[in-house]
Amino acid sequence: MTEEKKYIDLQKETYGNLKGLPYSYAVLPWGATEPHNYHLPYLTDCYLAHDIAVDAVEKAWAEYGVKGMVLPPIPLGAQNPGQRELPFCLHTRYETQKHILSDIVESLNYQGIHILVIMNGHGGNSFKPMVRDLCVDYPQMLIVSCDWFAVESQSGYFENKDDHAGEMETSVMMHYHPGLVNLEVAGDGAGKTFNIESLNNKVGWMPRNWAKTTSDTGVGDPGKSSAQKGKIFAGVVTGKIARLFDELVNKTIY
Repeated sequence: MTEEKKYIDLQKETYGNLKGLPYSYAVLPWGATEPHNYHLPYLTDCYLAHDIAVDAVEKAWAEYGVKGMVLPPIPLGAQNPGQRELPFCLHTRYETQKHILSDIVESLNYQGIHILVIMNGHGGNSFKPMVRDLCVDYPQMLIVSCDWFAVESQSGYFENKDDHAGEMETSVMMHYHPGLVNLEVAGDGAGKTFNIESLNNKVGWMPRNWAKTTSDTGVGDPGKSSAQKGKIFAGVVTGKIARLFDELVNKTIY
């Protein structure tokens, strides 16, 4: 018996492949366009959100029999002061992101696909208020936001904590796209915290000025990154997300 062909990535599929196949949910990778130290591409957040989504959807299909489709990634993220001034870093306002998400939700809802998972790859993005509004406008839709990088703790997998373009992101990129990583030119990712301890302790929040936080746009030392570390971490993360897809399709919420 031949293995069933899995049509799961809209960037590669044709209507001829998809026609007549039932799909239970869609996944929307959402990243950003921004510098990632000196050794990772601007679209790192998009690459990783997309690749994690594809692997998780494939696992959900193979292990649980639930069929989903990965939509093309959105490269428009919210940026901090000090980052948005850098060449070709694209800052996208909340209103713009909400309009894009709203149109996608409206399209899926009209087509009868009522489960959407936003696979977020950029720490500056926050979809919770948008999802709350869209749940009012489209009560039949089930919209879930997933920060793939926060699904599993970095502890036990990496030696240096990654905040941006550090060991975790670099390792996962080395796993999926080794040809896009040039670790030899990476900065050390040294970062500065606030002088105000209450902000460091999260009593209050404000965006960091990226120009004053880091000298190479990274926060976290990527020096001990490896493809093997990235493979192990991505495997755990995609397994947990695949289970999420199964539960969203096959279980009641309450």
